[in-house]
Amino acid sequence: MTRNLSATLYFVLLIVIVVGVDLLFFRHRFTERLIANIGIVLVFAAFYFRFLKNP
Repeated sequence: MTRNLSATLYFVLLIVIVVGVDLLFFRHRFTERLIANIGIVLVFAAFYFRFLKNP
């Protein structure tokens, strides 16, 4: 149960950070927003596979 909860919280944190960065910094810049979102997702994926996948 805690594994599902931690994965859900991790995913919610990812969404909150992506939306926050979009609204604060890249509101009217599509290409920069797309590049930043891809970068954020890649960082979260690397962190997940390095630290959270097999604790």
